[in-house]
Amino acid sequence: MQRWIKKAKQGFTLIELMIVVAIVGILAVLAIYGVRKYLANAKTAEARNSLGQLAKDAAAEFEKESMPGTILATGTSAANSRQLCKAASLSVPAAAAAIAGKKYQSSTAEWNVDAAGNSGFACLKFSMDQPQYYMYMYTATVTGNAGDSFLGTANGDLNGDGVLSTFSITGSVNSSFALNIAPNMLEIQPEE
Repeated sequence: MQRWIKKAKQGFTLIELMIVVAIVGILAVLAIYGVRKYLANAKTAEARNSLGQLAKDAAAEFEKESMPGTILATGTSAANSRQLCKAASLSVPAAAAAIAGKKYQSSTAEWNVDAAGNSGFACLKFSMDQPQYYMYMYTATVTGNAGDSFLGTANGDLNGDGVLSTFSITGSVNSSFALNIAPNMLEIQPEE
């Protein structure tokens, strides 16, 4: 019994302390990796959510009747009046340097630059009022016929190294004059 009391008064050995320090170090490394992965995933969620909204906005605008306000003569019919929004003239922000390793606060004017031509983000009624990690672009081929298509793109540089990640979603008008949107996004280097 006295042996146990004497041993208890001695404290921890150096080996026991080294093992505890090693375990704490391993747990810290795992925690840092997990937090870094979590933060990167949270930042890429912006691009995924925004492009999903852009595709929904493109579908809503395509389904909207856009006939001219003229009166049809008796016995006549109007042509199909659904069409995609025309391409945006500028990306938001205008250059990738604005989002390299940082957030960018866009203005309402940047999203509405094409309002007069009923094209781009203004036609889609798409804008962002919160700071953004990604540069957004909307391009479209619009002839008013089957085969018209759009492409929404988000480019980001989360770590500021000049290498861009790319997220994109596309849609096209089929021969039945219905808009088909890709079921998932193309992601290239999403955590770059």
